[in-house]
Amino acid sequence: MPATPATTPRTTRTALRRGLAAAAALPLLIGALASCGYGSQADGASDGGADNTANAAKNAAPKGPKLSTDTVRLGYFPNLTHATALVGEQEGILQKELGGTALKSTTFNAGPSEIEALNAGSIDIGFIGPSPAINGFTKSKGTSLRIVGGSASGGVKLVVNPAKIKTTADVKGKRIATPQLGNTQDVAFLNWASEQGWKVDAQSGKGDVSVVRTDNKVTPNAYTTGAIDGAWVPEPTASKLVSEGAKVLLDERDLWPDKQFVITNIIVSQKFLKEHPDVVEAVLRGSVKTNAWINAHPEQAKTSANDKLRQLSGKPLPADVLDSAWSSLRFTDDPLASTLRAQADHAVKAGLLAQPDLTGIYDLRPLDKVLAAAGGSAVPDAGLGVK
Repeated sequence: MPATPATTPRTTRTALRRGLAAAAALPLLIGALASCGYGSQADGASDGGADNTANAAKNAAPKGPKLSTDTVRLGYFPNLTHATALVGEQEGILQKELGGTALKSTTFNAGPSEIEALNAGSIDIGFIGPSPAINGFTKSKGTSLRIVGGSASGGVKLVVNPAKIKTTADVKGKRIATPQLGNTQDVAFLNWASEQGWKVDAQSGKGDVSVVRTDNKVTPNAYTTGAIDGAWVPEPTASKLVSEGAKVLLDERDLWPDKQFVITNIIVSQKFLKEHPDVVEAVLRGSVKTNAWINAHPEQAKTSANDKLRQLSGKPLPADVLDSAWSSLRFTDDPLASTLRAQADHAVKAGLLAQPDLTGIYDLRPLDKVLAAAGGSAVPDAGLGVK
């Protein structure tokens, strides 16, 4: 939403009203989101799921013999960080691996609702960020889910108003948005701020820098009205802000070894994994083949993902936003387990999470089997796999 120049008294009043409205809305958002706690939301805007059965991809009808169940129910976000699911469904790759077992997908805009759906048996397998996966696993005392594969890395940036912030030192004293108290990006920003020597109260967001927890759908308007000075956010929100005149001050990839950190994993309910391992392997085969196709055909894959987003939301991403966001993502089968462990440690350091026992959060045996059959190598679980 480009800002309208205040060339007349009327437009000036309109801009002022927008700014006041955005500023007034932010405290309400903070109060509502703060009650959710660590890992309660990934790159989402609101709770709830939408059944995508009517948006089935072309040529994706079930064909061939069924596996051990008639239907597998998949959950994911309508977001580029979940492009493995978007492209895998759009191109029919996931359904092809499932044969006569039907793929039924549901989209979510928030981590808690997807975890709740998994726990309730409304979905069987899901693509989700690290914080909600950690939260779901720890809240259930290790009984609810397993991470069975990776999907995406990267795609998070600190973007700022270049008129107010020119160097990292300038961030001190400014208002920086994150998606939600305790979500993956919020924890990353708090950890980065701590490494700069700044003091911030994690719960209130007050301190040497003001952390303003703001829904990703609201963040672009908050930026254009001046209610925030920048944001530590995932794609495509970061690129949307750039299209509004913001500048990238820091790419989170630069803070991690090999410039890789998990942004999206594949989870499955432990009950479904036990009862239908053949279906889980089929979905993982589809995921591995989808990632290989994405990496081999990035331009086609980018278009495919945007076509699926158009089906789901009625509106594709603009070309400049799509190109910028896509270039910062890497699609990988490796769940990058060591980075999930580090993200949990950062949340503990910030006081947002009690020291968790994450032993058993991974079961990578089905993925390793799929990778071996494709001539690949096993991936590490950082000592957090099932014993």
